[in-house]
Amino acid sequence: MTKFAGESAMQTAKTRMFEVIQQQPEDASYEEILRELAFERMVQRGLNDSREGNVIDNEEMEKRIRSWQR
Repeated sequence: MTKFAGESAMQTAKTRMFEVIQQQPEDASYEEILRELAFERMVQRGLNDSREGNVIDNEEMEKRIRSWQR
């Protein structure tokens, strides 16, 4: 998660978590909310990896997937 000027990483994380929770329907279960929070975190990690160049090309990914299928 991006740290904004004057905010600690914890405040930023707490703020984003609050936003995600607020977007859930009133009758959302605990499990549904946790799933949404986990999904949000995975998306943020992926975006951060992309911005930092921590990616692999499709050809390399295809090789890795084939090795899992053996």
